[in-house]
Amino acid sequence: MTSTMPDAVPHPLVVRTVALDHLARPGSTGPDPDDLLGLLPPDAPLAWVRRGDGIVGWGEALRVEVSGRDRFADAEQAWQELLAHAIVRDEVDLPGTGPVAFASFAFEEDSPAGGVLVVPRVVVGRRGARSWLTTIDTGATLRATPDLADVAARQPEPVSPGAVSYAEGAVPSEDWLSVVERGVAAIRAGEVEKVVLARDVYATTTEPLDVRWPLRRLAARYPSCWTFSVDGLIGATPELLVRSEKGLVTSRVLAGTIRRTGDDDADLARAATLAHSSKDLEEHEYAVSSVADALAPFCTSTNVPDVPFVLHLPNVLHLASDVTGVLAANPSSLALAAALHPTAAVCGTPTAAAARLISRIEGMERGRYAGPVGWLGADGDGEWGIALRSAHVDPQDPRRVRLFAGCGIVAASEPAAELAESEAKLVPMRDALGTA
Repeated sequence: MTSTMPDAVPHPLVVRTVALDHLARPGSTGPDPDDLLGLLPPDAPLAWVRRGDGIVGWGEALRVEVSGRDRFADAEQAWQELLAHAIVRDEVDLPGTGPVAFASFAFEEDSPAGGVLVVPRVVVGRRGARSWLTTIDTGATLRATPDLADVAARQPEPVSPGAVSYAEGAVPSEDWLSVVERGVAAIRAGEVEKVVLARDVYATTTEPLDVRWPLRRLAARYPSCWTFSVDGLIGATPELLVRSEKGLVTSRVLAGTIRRTGDDDADLARAATLAHSSKDLEEHEYAVSSVADALAPFCTSTNVPDVPFVLHLPNVLHLASDVTGVLAANPSSLALAAALHPTAAVCGTPTAAAARLISRIEGMERGRYAGPVGWLGADGDGEWGIALRSAHVDPQDPRRVRLFAGCGIVAASEPAAELAESEAKLVPMRDALGTA
């Protein structure tokens, strides 16, 4: 494990959360997803927002970088050590108040992307009618509390990335068809029951990417998704890996997808087709079972829906199930995320065999795509999504952005259909990067 801290700024963390009134949810007009995102500066913004609620942060009080098999445990240990010495005054006491860290982790344990945990200097959050401001510093005293109206007024508007061009990623589209064929062959040979295969494309923007530009567009167009930004990884994920809150745990599982046509009547018919598709139901069952099995050791009881519902997104329709449970002890949300990752929805079944197959045939380094991304609070509660419908901004070249998509492969999968599905899953990020 490695960690970096600002020079000459010692422990402890000094944290204060105060209530705010002027970010209360608007009335009859409904929530504006830009309320929180509009506060963010252009440099390294942090965000976890859904339907106008969530938390955003900026500045960097502390940063912890981890790698390898024990990346989750190392991050948790570092977080607990920070909290052990923290001085906290929390006047709001809601999920997301007090000390908060944003984090993301690589999909594979040997990935050079590793993982990162970032403690921001300023956090603003909203939950229903309540909103708050948290300031985090290192040393004996806090800096002056910033005036949010002044902060928002001083932030420049997001800059358009200009014209965007695209290029093939690690595995060109035509070659990816053969990758899917190899996956199907491995399934039919009994090596695995399901495998999730990913592909990437590269976008080049005319101007250096101001990530607030795609974040605002994602939040506005995909309000039912969790819009996130952590260390250059941005996206809007429809899949909640785990939420832990006051002894209750929730996981939204997605598996089984069909592309929307744009015609409402036709899409209703496609939703009915998806709900009765044996191929998609089989894929979904594997994903739900993997989540339920992973949560069972931590829970006194769990509720697993017998039948999935159809989640309607602007670009695709998904089979979805919300698995819930009552925690037996008090594991942190990060520990739960570590136990769940990787689920069958992003890896396959059986997990170990699917991971080996991915490593052998996929032909690309996933980095933090399909890994856990989210936030962690002082009490261990937090929310973690799966970094889907995501992109990573090249830290060496802010004009270069890598987009990702993945598809669950079962015995009945057809390569051309899977390629079309992957293209549909790239639509959110393509649209978010596009000019107004």
